[in-house]
Amino acid sequence: MNIRIIFLLSAFAAFFLPFAYGENNPAPAAAQATAAARRGALYRVRQQGHTAYVFGTIHVGLPAFFPLDDQVTQALSHASRLVLELDVRRDEPFQAALRKHGLYADGDTLERHLSPAGLAHLRRALERFGMPFAQVTMLKPWLVTNMLVGLDLERQGYQRRYGIEFFLLAQAQAKEVRELESAEYQMSLYDDMSDAQQEQYLRENLAELEESASRGKARALIEAWASADGDAQERLLRESLAEKTLSADFTQRVLLDKRNPEMADKIGALLQSGETSFVAIGLLHVLGENGVPALLRRRGYEVEKLY
Repeated sequence: MNIRIIFLLSAFAAFFLPFAYGENNPAPAAAQATAAARRGALYRVRQQGHTAYVFGTIHVGLPAFFPLDDQVTQALSHASRLVLELDVRRDEPFQAALRKHGLYADGDTLERHLSPAGLAHLRRALERFGMPFAQVTMLKPWLVTNMLVGLDLERQGYQRRYGIEFFLLAQAQAKEVRELESAEYQMSLYDDMSDAQQEQYLRENLAELEESASRGKARALIEAWASADGDAQERLLRESLAEKTLSADFTQRVLLDKRNPEMADKIGALLQSGETSFVAIGLLHVLGENGVPALLRRRGYEVEKLY
């Protein structure tokens, strides 16, 4: 399975890069026409009478995903603040991080950082997407990779404008909104890869995009989220991380094992404030024995999986 598809679906807010938040976000309107169902994974974390809810999200969706389950909407209504990986409305810091970590400096181009074989592979992929090479020549390979994976998901019908964060923001307009991370931090993790690693990352994911099977597996994760099927979510994560690829290793080592403890630290600090928080993070961050809920439980917090 394409671990990059899996991760962009569920655990990395920089996936919003090509899409700007706007007042025309359709998720709240769509919510009024559809019956609620359990989706994702929802946890309640307590310590000394203080509460935080932790909700696993995906960053794309369908109109039919809304409204969210009553337990989610009630938890959000009881919370004093909404906490996201990134506040996707804040465009300026996002663009600044993008220029610093995703684009080459003036006079430098993508062609100078890819091998002839890697460059040829990318050109073929861009032709399939109907995208001119000139459109990506200033982008670093990691950014081109994530952009193409996102475009492929949109071609399958899954839209970023129906990402769960947008719905939550619309429902929490009167609440304080905080970020667990920053765009600068998230993009720096990718930019730390060497040229050779970024090319391997690009070529692994381009190869996966050429296989129709990877699309079916991406749909499987979306369906597991949409039906709150925890067993399927855990299985898909294990299968993806078991792959012997740079992408799987990077996801496990950097995007999960590094960030999950940091997120747990920050959720613990939120609990100490005495205010109830609703924390929405990518689904992969809440799964497994090293997921955020499991880490909080090992640290002595009372953690209850609501579903």
